[in-house]
Amino acid sequence: MSANTSNKIVPKNVPYYDRPRERLLREGAAHLSDAELLAILLRTGREQETAYQLAQRLLATFGDLHGVAQAAHSELTDIKGIGQVKAIELHAAFELGRRLRLASRKNPAVIRLPRDVADFMIPELSHLTQEHFVCLFLNTKNHVIGKQTIFVGSLDSSIVHPREVFKEAIRRSSASVICLHNHPSGDPTPSREDIAVTHMLRDAGELVGITLLDHVIIGDGKYISLKEQGYM
Repeated sequence: MSANTSNKIVPKNVPYYDRPRERLLREGAAHLSDAELLAILLRTGREQETAYQLAQRLLATFGDLHGVAQAAHSELTDIKGIGQVKAIELHAAFELGRRLRLASRKNPAVIRLPRDVADFMIPELSHLTQEHFVCLFLNTKNHVIGKQTIFVGSLDSSIVHPREVFKEAIRRSSASVICLHNHPSGDPTPSREDIAVTHMLRDAGELVGITLLDHVIIGDGKYISLKEQGYM
């Protein structure tokens, strides 16, 4: 009876000795597939379906691991075999991964090029489902000394108030500011509103003596610098 119970969580097409847990211990987590790692988090499947098979179905439903990570709680619990507890544990695991990426960048390199800005912020912004307008505050040596999300929502010049951007810059004694926002569509091409906001912030920065170095738009793993594009 106990042997049958144990075999319920073993993928039908994978030998007993190649269970994900055993493979992780034997070979290390880096050698496991996305489905195998998810199966370890899920722990159990349901009747007629192993944890591994449930993980495969989860990936197929949302397209890939990124899709699973971005799924809302209600979307996860709509999947047969994913209850409240499993959905919460998945959210927690993905959030820990996100925080680990952020923690590894707490002492960023000097920001000198738009590519530096993109490398610093793409992991945080490229997969968000809403627009986030973020400011990086730099010292005279171009080190990032602070980061602030100014607002969440569609970019509009009536919403982005220069006072919010530069109030924070002044409070931090910043020498310059870099603004960023993401395009959830994945296409970082600037809109007319993006360009108008850039001009407004550039002009406001000149008035208060804090330079707007760039406005970078983040897409799906891609970016566009409005400075490089000649809009500043």
